[in-house]
Amino acid sequence: MKLAKISTGSGEIRVAIIEGDAAQLLDLNKSAEINSLADILNSKDASATANSLVSDEPPLDVADLKFLAPVDQQETWAAGVTYKRSQVARMEESEAGASHYDMVYTADRPEIFFKATPNRISNPGDPVRVRYDSEWSVPEPEFTLVLNSRLQIVGYTIGNDMSARDIEGENPLYLPQAKVYRQCCALGPVITLATEELDLVETKVELEIKRNNETVHTDSTDLGQLYRKLPELADWLGKEDEFPNGAFLLTGTGIVPDDDFTLEDGDIVSISISGIGTLTNPVVKGTAPASHA
Repeated sequence: MKLAKISTGSGEIRVAIIEGDAAQLLDLNKSAEINSLADILNSKDASATANSLVSDEPPLDVADLKFLAPVDQQETWAAGVTYKRSQVARMEESEAGASHYDMVYTADRPEIFFKATPNRISNPGDPVRVRYDSEWSVPEPEFTLVLNSRLQIVGYTIGNDMSARDIEGENPLYLPQAKVYRQCCALGPVITLATEELDLVETKVELEIKRNNETVHTDSTDLGQLYRKLPELADWLGKEDEFPNGAFLLTGTGIVPDDDFTLEDGDIVSISISGIGTLTNPVVKGTAPASHA
């Protein structure tokens, strides 16, 4: 089952079950305990809860809808250096921190960092941002865990973990500035509920970047290349922490463009993951404010 937050033609924000080209709206007024998509995800059985809320309204054509990031009040976190490709890239970009990235790849404790509050998340189709003070930034396509308030994996979505490689590479202590800023992450377009066992090798992650209507970069990987186990990452996130609204956890990237590539204003980034769909966002890069020029 795929769940989504959508905006109808009239601008009404609804939760829906997505089946092919149709969106079956849910009526959250049917339950006194359910007021949001997050509430459905935090219920004992998200699939059963969603089915119990199906509206009598006719299905809508997804082509007439705008998909929104499937986030309510949840925080978004991210894991790093979980693929060999990411380990190599981080070591290449940072002379000062190369040994740290080398060690964390095989350490018991993974790298986990805060990524975004809901206001920093971009909807599908809305811009993601390159910092004006970065000259080397890339998208990071990431399979994303949807966790309920009990830190159980209840679903999956697509994440774009925008990253300023030059800022992080200058000093690993600059990681928050390289990763956390406005429009630094996109999520969506749907949440695929985790009702079946995941085939890691068959779960493909694909990246395409277009510039002036021409493809300038493509790459792909699969979850079979992931060094860490998904439940392990969720467990580490929950150590000595709590998430009463649930959380989104980006699980790292196995796709890193070559060192001579950087995103430019107007690029279009599309990330496709098997069983979920495609997340597409344009890229914006502003100019420095006059006081910082």
